[in-house]
Amino acid sequence: MKIDVLTLFPPMFEGVFSASILGKARDKGLVELNTIDFREFSNNKHNTVDDYPYGGGGGMVLKAEPIFSAVESLVDLQLEGESQPRIILMCPQGEPYTQRKAEELAKEQHLIFICGHYEGYDERIREHLVTDEISIGDYVLTGGELPAMAVIDSVVRLLPGVLGNESSASEDSFSTGLLEYPHYTRPVQFRDWQVPDILVSGHHANIAIWRRQQSLLRTWSKRPELLKDASLTPKEQLWLADLEQKKQAADNML
Repeated sequence: MKIDVLTLFPPMFEGVFSASILGKARDKGLVELNTIDFREFSNNKHNTVDDYPYGGGGGMVLKAEPIFSAVESLVDLQLEGESQPRIILMCPQGEPYTQRKAEELAKEQHLIFICGHYEGYDERIREHLVTDEISIGDYVLTGGELPAMAVIDSVVRLLPGVLGNESSASEDSFSTGLLEYPHYTRPVQFRDWQVPDILVSGHHANIAIWRRQQSLLRTWSKRPELLKDASLTPKEQLWLADLEQKKQAADNML
């Protein structure tokens, strides 16, 4: 996979792209990570890439021309078909980012991220250039760099060969539609807290059942809205319904 990031601050990505999972993936040749300073594509002597908005108002607006020119330096937009990259605008107005979106993007060969630092983008960037608009939450940051880093990290770790254990990504929270079950490691007893007996029993079938129940329980207690779209067996549905009834009964006694 090739990932290009259009940004005014390429140095922000140097540490992120060189360390941990992303750095290892790049060293292995599993992903190509590049940053492009789109100020280099401005068409004026002051290298400005923003201007005042038509109609007045506060803030500055990112100009269309340097963004289009930067993207066109990476890909021929006149081509059609599978060779075209996904061009992603990091924006508070974009679709909420999810694990499902990460899995979708991980299937692509080329991603281009656009990071701005202004009041907004010239609307022609949205209408005629980008393929996706993504938001990582209902809040505003000073620029799109940090959100782009988060999305890139979540995508790259899904690529084959990036994680040491291929099952790790598939078992993560949200990958199954549920929150992940609890994890423990040595020692068996730390202070007064003990690892659940089932996990040291060596009975893998029972461990799998326990983990599934714990995943359901954790999702029910922390993110119950996720259960609406989860794939549940009739037995699991009854078990969760019983939990809900007991909770309501306990609440009514307060």
